[in-house]
Amino acid sequence: MRKLLTAFICLTIVLISESTLARDDKHMYSIKEAMELESFKEKLDPAVRFYFGTQKSPAFSKKYGTFSTNKKTNAFGKSDEKACNWAFLSALLSLQTRTLNEGGNAVINIKSNYKKNEVSDNNNYECHAGNIMAGVALKGTVVKLK
Repeated sequence: MRKLLTAFICLTIVLISESTLARDDKHMYSIKEAMELESFKEKLDPAVRFYFGTQKSPAFSKKYGTFSTNKKTNAFGKSDEKACNWAFLSALLSLQTRTLNEGGNAVINIKSNYKKNEVSDNNNYECHAGNIMAGVALKGTVVKLK
């Protein structure tokens, strides 16, 4: 009887932990609110501009191509929003580095691109958060503004 009870408890723990580890919640968070965070202001180069969704950008003189980034961060012990903002910053930093390396000064038509599912939104970015990881994938076109 004791062995049966122990086996039942072990099986229950495994099933519960499997379902909690499998969490993959989709969130849409404000781009504006994230960009106003001190960490974003400190780390993003003001020489590189970001235009999301269908936001109107100034005319550009050169187009370098469309590039993707997929960034994950540790979400353990953090709120989903905090972890997602960190992953979003990391994704923007990746696009910024690519922009500067290509010789551009802006990224236009930025879309969320999580698991290759494009979501174009002028105001929000998509993030997926679980118990251990949070991720943001972006896709945008690097250009040189006139």
